[in-house]
Formats: sequence, C-alpha cells, structure tokens
Amino acid sequence: MKVLVTGAAGFIGSALTLRMLERGDTVIGIDNHNNYYDPAIKAARLARHASHPNYTHLRIDLGDRKAIEECFAIYKPQRVVNLAAQAGVRYSIENPLAYIDSNIVGFAHILEGCRHNGVEHLVYASSSSVYGANTTMPFSVHHNVDHPLSLYAASKKSNELMAHTYSHLYSLPTTGLRFFTVYGPWGRPDMALFKFTKAMLEGKPIQVFNHGRHRRDFTYIDDIVEGVIRVMDRSAPPNLNWNGAKPDTGTSQAPWRVYNIGNNNPVELMDYIGAIEKALGKKAEMEMLPLQPGDVPDTYADVTDLVEQFHYKPETPVVQGVGNFVAWYRDYFKA
Repeated sequence: MKVLVTGAAGFIGSALTLRMLERGDTVIGIDNHNNYYDPAIKAARLARHASHPNYTHLRIDLGDRKAIEECFAIYKPQRVVNLAAQAGVRYSIENPLAYIDSNIVGFAHILEGCRHNGVEHLVYASSSSVYGANTTMPFSVHHNVDHPLSLYAASKKSNELMAHTYSHLYSLPTTGLRFFTVYGPWGRPDMALFKFTKAMLEGKPIQVFNHGRHRRDFTYIDDIVEGVIRVMDRSAPPNLNWNGAKPDTGTSQAPWRVYNIGNNNPVELMDYIGAIEKALGKKAEMEMLPLQPGDVPDTYADVTDLVEQFHYKPETPVVQGVGNFVAWYRDYFKA
C-alpha cells in the first residue's frame, strides 16, 4: 500500500510511519519542520526512518497549495493519513491565525488532493478537545460537540465538517480520529509529561493547573498507532440506517465516520504526577494554579464503536507508559 502521511516528523506521524514501513507499506511523508517546538527532536524522529528504501520525505507546508497538488500528482497515494496540524490549546489563544492557516486551509488542500487523485480512504486526526463544554461522561462520538472552548478545538471540529462535505459530495471515504492526550517516548516537548519530567530532573517546580483536579484519558503512543492502522485499513462505510430526522453525529449516509481513540480510563493528574515521581525516583515540587483558558477539567473516551467495529481497545497502563517515556527521556537527553 502507498500511503501519504502528513506530519511525518511529528510525534504520532513518525511512530505511524515506522509501523507502516515495518509491515511493508510505501510511505510518502510530509512535514514543514516548523519551530512551534524544538525542530531538533523532529529531525531525530525522522532519522529513524528517513533512509528506509520505501520512504520518501517532502519538506513542505500544507498551506502550500501548489506543492500539495504536485505531491498528489507525482506520488499518487492510495490512502492518506493527515496528522499535520498546528497543535496546542493554549497557543491557539495567543496565535489563532496559525490554526486557520494549517488546520483549515491546509486540510482543505489535503481534501482537494484526495478528491482529484482517486484516494481510497482519508484518515485524519481530530481531538478530544472537540467535546468542549460537554460534561456528559464518557465522551461519545454520538454526543453533540457544538461548543468548543478553544480555536484549536474549533479547527478540529471544522475538519470533521469539511470531511463530511467531501464524503457527501464526492463519495470520498473519510474517517476522523479523536485522540485523547497521547503520550510516550519521542513525545512533544510542549506536553505535560515532557515538561514535568524536564523540570523535576532539573530540580525546578512544575506548574499544576486546576490545582491538580484534572482527569485525563492518557493514551499511549503504541495504542494510538495500532488504532490508526486498523481504521486506515478499512474505508469508512456509509450508515444505511442513518435518519435525518434523528441524526446520528458519529455516522452518516455518506462514507464518513468519527471514532474516539482513548484509554477509556481517566487518570487523576496527581496520580499521573505520582507515576512520574515513581519512574524518576524523586518527588515533584508543585506550583498549584487555576484552570487555564481553553482547558476542560476532564476527558474520558467512550470507545464502544472502536471495540465493536475494529475489535480493538487501548490498554497500556499509565505507570507502564510513563516508565517507558522516562527511560527514553533519560537515554535521549543523557539525563
């Protein structure tokens, strides 16, 4: 299978690319290597698979319409996994237009490329942040998600709507995956696990938002990759029983679906910090702070559809996943 992966030097994109190359796929990777966080870790992730004979890397931006058109025309991917995006809830409050350029305009270019080049299936990253002000737990793809609390969340919800339009108008099978707080080795430096580990090793206090009363459905990177692979290998089917009088928000008459990929086991932030302390063998000094703008107090994934349709459920325990991250961090930074 020839697959185009955007964000191929990113946390999830690089791990997914490695997995696909291992199983014999040909991968065309796209990444713009921006400096939202240290590009050196992107280069190090990429080095793991850049020399593979079945891998081609293109350093281009999703916002470059001509470059994306040429990529599709030259390489003719059969499937596309769109993971490239401007990430970060808090950064979207400071720099909202970055999210419009990458997550909306860039995604439109991907949709157009799929439409005009006979792509069999587009899988794209959505986010648990789309649940926004919804407080019904666990979060289900069959719940309403019309009240996002950040522009990042709004951009991901917009991707789902844009994909539906292309599925409806052009019969392009599309599947959105709502990821829940992905963590693990080679993770993003702007995420809590990375920040906490760095600060604790340096003897500095960690900033604990919402006074530690967050709960997050932390999902290990290998579990995310397994879910993406399983979903990618089966094109999104239409729901022939879909009824416009009682619309189901997770399916459609068009070949369009959305799924949660989460651990289905929310963990208290203080317990998460405890797992880091255990792995590092040292206690954290904490600076307790209020809930930040754009943040939601809790996330909890209902993965019923994923289990029923793909016979898969993420299950890596946080203690194990955090331990794996800390071991990687110590090795990578010689800490």
